[in-house]
Amino acid sequence: MLRKALLSTGRVSKSRGERLNSKEKKSELRFRFFIIQTIMIPLKHKISIISLGCARNLVDSELIIGKLKSKGFAIVEDADSADIVIINTCAFIEDAKREAIDIILKAVSLKKERRIGKLVVCGCLAQRYCEKLKKDIPEIDAILGVDDFKNISKALSSILRNEKFIAINPPGGIYSDKDPRLALTPSHYTYVKVAEGCENRCSYCAIYDIRGKLRSRPLSSIISEIKAFSGQKRRAELNIIAQDTTSYGIDRYGKFMLPKLLKKICQLKCAHWIRLLYTHPRHFTDELIDTIAGEHSICKYIDLPIQHISDKILSRMNRRINARQIETLIKKIRDRIPDVALRTSVIVGFPGETERDFNELLDFIRRTQFERLGAFIYSREEGTPAYNFKNQIAMGTKNRRLDKLMRLQQEISKGVNRHFLGKRLETLVEARSEKGIYTGRTQYDAPEVDGTVFIHSKKSLRPGQFVNVEITDTLEYDLVGKN
Repeated sequence: MLRKALLSTGRVSKSRGERLNSKEKKSELRFRFFIIQTIMIPLKHKISIISLGCARNLVDSELIIGKLKSKGFAIVEDADSADIVIINTCAFIEDAKREAIDIILKAVSLKKERRIGKLVVCGCLAQRYCEKLKKDIPEIDAILGVDDFKNISKALSSILRNEKFIAINPPGGIYSDKDPRLALTPSHYTYVKVAEGCENRCSYCAIYDIRGKLRSRPLSSIISEIKAFSGQKRRAELNIIAQDTTSYGIDRYGKFMLPKLLKKICQLKCAHWIRLLYTHPRHFTDELIDTIAGEHSICKYIDLPIQHISDKILSRMNRRINARQIETLIKKIRDRIPDVALRTSVIVGFPGETERDFNELLDFIRRTQFERLGAFIYSREEGTPAYNFKNQIAMGTKNRRLDKLMRLQQEISKGVNRHFLGKRLETLVEARSEKGIYTGRTQYDAPEVDGTVFIHSKKSLRPGQFVNVEITDTLEYDLVGKN
């Protein structure tokens, strides 16, 4: 099976919540893949899909297979019997590109062995490197960009006639509640993408070139989509995502509309938890803070990537925010939202980062005591302004700084978790790991990227169920408790 073959490369985690460098080095990157469960209906052509990258990419994959299912294709888990394998790629940084290329090449090998049929590559890597893919991997039958999955049926029709298909158009669209979508997440949680693209133009980031400018969905379309799936079943958790969720609405309505959107979602009573991901500190308004504080359903968990704290580095990154503003915002959030958990991400080894800049970042993390933190090494991405910056940092220095930072965060995380000892926490059951032991999450842990609660229970628990867990032990990033 393709799943087993891909795992044999050693490049893909067996767990969708892969943590870099033995869990201590959690990064903002969320490398993961999904191979869809078999739909047991006798349709003509069978499709297997692999989705790489973040939750935003996952939504695209759900739209791809939703469209294909509506067109009469069968979605299968066993790629050995698939007529077509689709790989939806990520290309955010170098590690993500390597991951995607490794999996494409493994699929090519399986195709040569006639264990799979046609091969389609789509998403960010296709958008960014179409010509290279065409030239260097001619075994690929179709290449589609990030905004071209609407052409997926046409692409498959062509390659089944042994005709190559290429569609790489400038990004400019956004999906609608009318587009068919087939969930790839467990049934108890889902993602809703409220916008596409980004206007921030951070100097290290290729997202604008890949995904284009900000395009917010109409508020009515988002609400209709949520009503549709909440009409089927109340979800345990709804995750709101975009490249920058805090910018939602500014392009369409002329003002930040995320607080209004969140209030409307809460009124639907569609989910026990509503989680906000991928926020930008420059766009985090007082109204948004008050909305999170005032709405019981919104998780008291804020994903707030700061990337650095040195004013010099923030300026070179084009973050358009300074250290004083970041510190003021964090104080305001903690003052107004009791028991909030702050998650951030930082970049080490950015061009021009001196030891003094790095130590300033360490001191800030030590003082601030983020409940959750991910770090990653600066990736030099061609086409971005920072690619040509002077004073690029040697990889050995980057690795040393990352190790030092994550050792610090490990100690902080231990201390944060110790505060939960003896307390009872509402916990969402995710799965049973072995007899009498289940895994779950608190509202302070996002799917796939944060910690786990190991639940000892004599009762039979089910995924999607909420239980109160008494915390009896703490680990570096995880909790242990009993129900």
